[in-house]
Amino acid sequence: MQITPSTIARELMGDIAPRFAELTDQVLFDDIWQRPGLPARERSLITVASLIALNRSEQLPFHLQRALDNGITHAELVEVITHLAFYAGWPTAASAISALRQLPGYPTTAKSKE
Repeated sequence: MQITPSTIARELMGDIAPRFAELTDQVLFDDIWQRPGLPARERSLITVASLIALNRSEQLPFHLQRALDNGITHAELVEVITHLAFYAGWPTAASAISALRQLPGYPTTAKSKE
């Protein structure tokens, strides 16, 4: 079975918490993420910023990748993380940069506009 946002919770936690996994897949990913009020790109940006600010590092890699899949660039993610460093804390931002670096396809020579 291919893991998609609609099946990720079932694959990761369905064996131990099937109802929680079902709610995550059906309500969060199949309902909330599909609402017409915001495009997926903006939902990803909001989600990534929230996870970074709350230091939810375990969920961050999935949502960083999803943000890339939804059209946010590596450079934009770095800028979001840099901005959040001043609001969420330097160590939190450093951890987020580390998570971003771990993603497959991360550019090995990222150019900065600084």
